[in-house]
Amino acid sequence: MSLKFPRLARWASQRISLWLVLLALLVALLGLLIWLAGRYEASVLQSRLEDNAAQAVTDIRSGLNRNLQAFQALHARERGLDAWQAPAGQLLHEHSEILRLEWRNETLGMLGFVETPFRKPVFEKLDRPSLQADVSLTCTSARRLSGPAYSLSYFLPQSDGLGMEVIDMCLPLMESGRLTGYVVATYSLQNLLAEVVSKPLSQGVGLSLTEADGTRLAMYGVPARGSRAFVARQLLDLPGSTMVVRMESRRGTPALFPNVLTALVTAMSLVLLVVLFLLGRDMRRRLQVEHDLGEALAFRKAMENSLLTGLRARDLQGRITYVNPAFCKMVGVDAQELLNQSMPSPYWPPELANAYQRRQEMRLAGNQLPREGHESVFMRKDGTRFPVLIMEAPLINAVGKHTGWMSTILDVSEQRRTEELSRASQDRLQASARLAMVGEMASLLSHELNQPLAAISSYATGSLNLLQDEARGDRAPDSVALFDDLQLAMGRIAEQAERAGRVIKSVHDFVRRSERVREAVPPRALLDAIMPLVSLQARKLGVQVATVVDDTCPPVLCDRTMVEQVLLNLARNGMQAMRGCNDAQTAAPASLQPDKVLTLRIRPAASNAQSQWVEFAVIDQGEGISGEVARQLFTPFFTTRKEGMGLGLSLCRTVIEQHGGFLGYESVQPQGTIFSFTLPVAAMPGAGEDAHHPLEES
Repeated sequence: MSLKFPRLARWASQRISLWLVLLALLVALLGLLIWLAGRYEASVLQSRLEDNAAQAVTDIRSGLNRNLQAFQALHARERGLDAWQAPAGQLLHEHSEILRLEWRNETLGMLGFVETPFRKPVFEKLDRPSLQADVSLTCTSARRLSGPAYSLSYFLPQSDGLGMEVIDMCLPLMESGRLTGYVVATYSLQNLLAEVVSKPLSQGVGLSLTEADGTRLAMYGVPARGSRAFVARQLLDLPGSTMVVRMESRRGTPALFPNVLTALVTAMSLVLLVVLFLLGRDMRRRLQVEHDLGEALAFRKAMENSLLTGLRARDLQGRITYVNPAFCKMVGVDAQELLNQSMPSPYWPPELANAYQRRQEMRLAGNQLPREGHESVFMRKDGTRFPVLIMEAPLINAVGKHTGWMSTILDVSEQRRTEELSRASQDRLQASARLAMVGEMASLLSHELNQPLAAISSYATGSLNLLQDEARGDRAPDSVALFDDLQLAMGRIAEQAERAGRVIKSVHDFVRRSERVREAVPPRALLDAIMPLVSLQARKLGVQVATVVDDTCPPVLCDRTMVEQVLLNLARNGMQAMRGCNDAQTAAPASLQPDKVLTLRIRPAASNAQSQWVEFAVIDQGEGISGEVARQLFTPFFTTRKEGMGLGLSLCRTVIEQHGGFLGYESVQPQGTIFSFTLPVAAMPGAGEDAHHPLEES
């Protein structure tokens, strides 16, 4: 009990401190709310006053513009002085802000004037001719601006001992581009504020016109007094004159006392509610704690029974004080046999028991154990061994005292088995990848070698036919010509055999992704290299071959063998496409069957001769490419022919893109297709650097 009372005293002092902190926070919060409310209302009033001042400037501008329209209407048609004075007097009767309206000729000579009917003549004490210089300056500005101009404001004394600030406006009168005179109007600044500014804006505020330095020129209403007055200023910029519209509001910020009183009542209500809430919460907590204790024990038991990880607790002497069911199932020993057991433990292998005991003694002698865990080997009751991962942490009781060690044991035998299976699967995947690479190389070789080998076979067959004719006695008239034909055929066979070797080397380099050797090759040389093969197949299919070569094309930088294969493959596809059309037309008479022409074209890729790219095009007159085929045209292994493999166009595009070019196609009217690709010229620093080729952006 002697220890309990000091704890109760500390607990009570802590609660009092919490109540004081809460009260201080409430007071600070209420004060902040009152201050923020005052600042917000002041900002709203200031913003509203700024908007009203801007609207007042707009009203003044609109009123002056309306008056200008009225002045122009007075002189819309020619009339004499007598006819002018009546409507001018009516205008001044409707607009009390205009004190005097004058009609002057082009030399500023006075033709006539009218005075406001609301007061005595304003120039009674100060003669109008004495201000001729100011009027002349204003009208000169108006003539230069081809529009109205306003003078600087000036003070006009009156006969009653008072005076007023006025401003002159001069408007030039033009007829067919010729100056015929001026209209000079004298405004009262005070009447301008009173009459032109709308009444809702001028009520309850002090409205005045001031100069840029703050000198007040005219005022309407009562100016605001006190430190809580709100002031808004807006610039009134007129041609030739600049003034400031100043609006002062007499509405101050809200009184402080009503807000504080309301805040105190609200705070007391909130505090009362908080006290009631705390009392109710304390009562509920007492009942909830008892219920939570029972739930916590039940939950802990259920959690321990459902864990798949083994838990083991030991005291400072190494005796086991707790094990969960998962650990008992792991080692195959009941909990009663494990509790209060000291070293050696029954699940230690006999051959490792001494080493484990020395290690445990070293660990228990220290105050800290490693948290990263360590691997070990345990033994089940039947004698089988299995690997485990052990992680240990100190056990700390409610008062912070170290009472033992808590261990987490994981059976990692399944993990080790999974790792072995994964390693074996990885080896099999690598083997499959190597087999796939071998298959890819075989497919490439079979596709690329088909054409030169077919040419070799054709030349060999032709040579055999010539030899058989010679053996049968069907000698040619000229044996020298027969010998030349055989020599040419054998040369072609050797050439195509050498070509097959280059294809094997190029495909081998392509599969290995090695660096290729590129050289400067004339475009016509690339075409001449494949023409024997193209002509041979064209004769078989009954297709004519035409070449269109621009001799101004510079040499291109490329892998010669691969580009020749691309040209040969595109030409072969074009002839195959036209063969289908010929088959469909065999029923027609021979005279009506059109000739099918395959055109091989080489030209600069751009219209000018400075193009850095050369375009190669293969133009056929086949059936064209349908929309469904076009979507999969360059997809590997997609083909429309039964004997095709679907690799030709895909490989062609890969080769051209590796050179930095672009391979595409377009339809030809009325039928046919153009397959074209680009190669960089040899003068470029490197292939594929021009990323803005016109064909690449299509």
